[in-house]
Amino acid sequence: MRICLLSYRGNPYCGGQGIYVYYIARELIKMGHEVHLIVGPPYPDEVEGLIIHKIENQNYFNNASDFINPEKPFASLSPLNFYEFLSSKFGIFPEIEAFSFRAFIKLRELVKKYKFDILHDNQCLGYGFLMIKSLGIPFISTIHHPLSIDRSTWFEYPSDFYLKIKRILYYPLVMQKIVSNRMDMIVTVSHDSAKEINKAFNVPMEKIRVVYNGLDPGIFRPMPSVKKKKNSLIFVGNVEDRKKGVIYLIKALGMIKNRAALTIVDGGTPARSLIPQMIEKFGVNGRVTFTGKIPVERLNSLYSESEIALSPSIYEGFGFPAAEAMACGLPLISADGGALPEVAGEHMKTAYIVPARDAGAIAAGIDYLMDNPRAREKMGKAAREHILKNFTWEKAGRMMMDVYWEAISAYRGI
Repeated sequence: MRICLLSYRGNPYCGGQGIYVYYIARELIKMGHEVHLIVGPPYPDEVEGLIIHKIENQNYFNNASDFINPEKPFASLSPLNFYEFLSSKFGIFPEIEAFSFRAFIKLRELVKKYKFDILHDNQCLGYGFLMIKSLGIPFISTIHHPLSIDRSTWFEYPSDFYLKIKRILYYPLVMQKIVSNRMDMIVTVSHDSAKEINKAFNVPMEKIRVVYNGLDPGIFRPMPSVKKKKNSLIFVGNVEDRKKGVIYLIKALGMIKNRAALTIVDGGTPARSLIPQMIEKFGVNGRVTFTGKIPVERLNSLYSESEIALSPSIYEGFGFPAAEAMACGLPLISADGGALPEVAGEHMKTAYIVPARDAGAIAAGIDYLMDNPRAREKMGKAAREHILKNFTWEKAGRMMMDVYWEAISAYRGI
């Protein structure tokens, strides 16, 4: 099969979407398929056998004050670049919409040379995809979770009128609702996400297929040679993403009877506005360390050094950090937000599950696991077994192929 993946960002360090496209592409190539990737910056690392077609953008949203790029002084005069710059000035996030039109232009060129059997979008759903539908190729999209959830969690915290308006403009919910209902099929990464997509975008459940994300057990694995640090906790995620529930974790840290130290691996978030205030408010100064962006090998080592991992998210469409920690043999304290219970498994067996937004329950879980080393060990072993059984990229690749064949057959009326 000749497959074309589309992703408006492709580097694994840019978040879950980069990890997703990297591993899905790798598994499809292993199965003997020809895989192309139309991708925007930051670009992915080279993958053996993957044919990459790069789409440029000027990153105006993150550099909205720079109208003129010294290296490409006339770039902003092109219609799409000018639209991106102007939209960014009003707080609109134009990257995915602009990518969809650029992807159409690229695909129109590529189909002259390649006969693609299927197109697979990775949560872009821009208006340009309506033009791609005219190319006569089965077209599906992965939605990790609807962006309506991201927007709603922002309004749980105090903010001024200007910030509220920015958040309303930032998320392209109307566009994604329109486009998602015109795709041939929607893939998502958990049953909870499927329900949320149906609720937010009105995509019929019969058009949605669940293919769980996977994990690389060769990377995320226990490291017996690494010595544990007593009373050490680890959280991995963007602290400025309100749905990650970090505020409840910081509050819990101030409530526990054991004096624990928390390491936050936050991917190098440039501006932390909320969490430093919470650290001060709850009196946990000196007990929280930020690593910034680190290589995956160092992340695996940090998991192995830690005694307990935490995923206090209000919502997760899947929850890569939870699965990573479990694969490393760590006992996990997980909130019940979104799909996390699907990943974490059974309470008190494969993970310690608490209600989302409940700092007291998180604190109780930390104290229980710290006081019971035997329970930590037993839960950590069960956690890794659970991940290896249910969440591998090989399994995800096989299930994705089933979805492809189903979509192609339906498209052709077979």
